[in-house]
Amino acid sequence: AVNKAGLFPMMASELEFYLFLEEHDEIARRNFDSPRPSSEYIIDYHILATTRDEVVIREIRNQMDRAGIEVEFSKGEWGRGQQEINLRYADALEMADRHVIYKNGVKEIAWAAGCTATFMAKYDASEAGSSFHLHTSVYDKTGKKNLFWDARRKKESKIFRQFLGGLLKYSAELSLFFAPTINSYKRYQEGTFAPTRIAWSHDNRTTGFRIIGHGGSFRIENRMPGADGNPYLAYSATLAAGLAGIKEKLDCGDAHAGDAYKDASLPRLPSSLEHAADALDASAFARKAFGRDVVEHYVQLARLEVEDWGKAVTDWERRRYFDRI
Repeated sequence: AVNKAGLFPMMASELEFYLFLEEHDEIARRNFDSPRPSSEYIIDYHILATTRDEVVIREIRNQMDRAGIEVEFSKGEWGRGQQEINLRYADALEMADRHVIYKNGVKEIAWAAGCTATFMAKYDASEAGSSFHLHTSVYDKTGKKNLFWDARRKKESKIFRQFLGGLLKYSAELSLFFAPTINSYKRYQEGTFAPTRIAWSHDNRTTGFRIIGHGGSFRIENRMPGADGNPYLAYSATLAAGLAGIKEKLDCGDAHAGDAYKDASLPRLPSSLEHAADALDASAFARKAFGRDVVEHYVQLARLEVEDWGKAVTDWERRRYFDRI
């Protein structure tokens, strides 16, 4: 449908993960309690700490390149042992395939080195969450003209404003496709670089949609998905909402100014998997875009997950209640 509309999306997954200096079986024997991260301090852009991780990270970069998945760069992220290895953008379906191969490859390569990697959205309450920032632009059929950019006016195009308008309108009800697990919603906390409200701005990391680049690189960064997201669903939700925005001639309105975490007038993201499932179930748009069977399948899957979570007894409960009740 997107191609028939004359739009050829280019997308990229910006994934974060944590690297631990222990084998998975050892961590599992301790019930996944306190895995040992590859660094004892935050390694965001840190040269020495990331050099120590190169035994694994270099192998990931090299193996991805050999698999035809072009790596642009790697860096330490905002967490102890947190890593980011960015892949070059590609056609939407090709990029989704690369995303899946990359995630599995990272885990295999870490395992072969006696380490473990996790793409949980929030593996520990005291550590930064891991995101899957989703970058989107659309080109014409030649693949040379970014339709989000108006070269004559040197600013965003009408198509961009409509596409973004669709994302603003429909993202909340499609959030299950961006954040598919119980754990996904632990990442949405104020002041953590993960969004809590739906708004857009230029190079503002407090909003759900951050606009970056210019000319051919001008694009939308959706900061809602966590590293646990399914790229096929997240990409499909993005394109469906954006295409609806164009068809409905929506507009994104003015860019948000300031700290979106503190603006109570902005619409919030669903705060739990249960709320996201209810929003998807109630979405006439989702049923039209994806079909009743797809919507009902993922709603049922989410509700079963919520039901199992409700029965679980967690380590938090034992620490809080074991001796105090």
